[in-house]
Amino acid sequence: MATRVLEFEGIPPFPTNVPTHPLLVIDYELLKLQDKREIGRLWEAATKLGFWYLKNHGADEEVNGMFDMGEETMSLPLEEKMKFEQGDSGRSFGYKAPGANAIDASGTLDTIELINISKDDVLSYPTPTNRTYPTTVNARMGNTLLPFVQKSVQVNNTILEVFNDKLGLPKGALLARHHDGERSGSEARVIRNLKRGVLVKADEEKRNARLAMGSHTDFGSLSILHNRLGGLQVLAPGSDEWQYVKPIPGHAICNIGDALTLFSGGILRSNLHRVMPPPGDQAAYERWSLVFFTRPSNQVILRALVEDSDLIKRAVDQATADGKTNDSRTTITSKFETGSTAEEWFARRVRNRRINSWKGPETWMASRGTEQVEA
Repeated sequence: MATRVLEFEGIPPFPTNVPTHPLLVIDYELLKLQDKREIGRLWEAATKLGFWYLKNHGADEEVNGMFDMGEETMSLPLEEKMKFEQGDSGRSFGYKAPGANAIDASGTLDTIELINISKDDVLSYPTPTNRTYPTTVNARMGNTLLPFVQKSVQVNNTILEVFNDKLGLPKGALLARHHDGERSGSEARVIRNLKRGVLVKADEEKRNARLAMGSHTDFGSLSILHNRLGGLQVLAPGSDEWQYVKPIPGHAICNIGDALTLFSGGILRSNLHRVMPPPGDQAAYERWSLVFFTRPSNQVILRALVEDSDLIKRAVDQATADGKTNDSRTTITSKFETGSTAEEWFARRVRNRRINSWKGPETWMASRGTEQVEA
């Protein structure tokens, strides 16, 4: 089995000489107990930056198993992995090879490979809901993927319920839009970013500085990230400086996606972020990441829930008033009234990042979400 760094022990520490953004640390055990102070701290993180650390999530064992599954899958011959490739239709589930996606308006290629496994396929296994997967994935469906997905859903549902109450929505409104009995784009993803020395030697200096994943907001509602090496960067509101998010042992990194920003009329923040090669001495190691993405049910319309919450209505009214002042009412209105289902929103963003779909900068712009209209 190939050598891979998963533990903090034995790898260089995160450097102290790079710009780093501090995140609030939220205790999941306190959230489950409905601790008012912890709920207030989560609300602060979700409305100001949209990112926070989560401790005591209880999934460390499952996380290690998922990384093992990812390594087993990435170690397969490329020919075998490509049998399960995503394709160019806008479907995310399956394998993606390095260089299959553009990461900016000039068509620069990404440097990561990944495997996406649909939550629905995990829950319905051995009957496929969306597609089939490599044998390395199937072999771990019951003892690795299922418990990881179940714990991830439980964590994110707890957070959705907190947001539901803070937004003044009817009880269960957000959970109803993320119903386990309905198909969705929710998925588990293991990502491998090759260390710098493995990249093609041509134009090496440029490649060494290349983004692994370009500036973007996430497609769905909530993301929960597990990683051991640096590389994730955020662009804080009002700042023009990208800052690293330092990995902390035992802590997941959570963030808001487009869907919750739209449902909340902009109250919950889907913030820009990107992935760079690991900083400092950590650059000598492959960067492995594990994410669980919670996304709304496919047929849910992405729009502000103004009819269900006075707080959301006031936020949209204020944004519209500000837009009038700046002669951009149409931009503000369209931001919260997409006319798109979650499935359409997701497929558009995936499809237009594929390099096989590339026609020019307009293709990149067609892949954008809420970041396209950020002030």
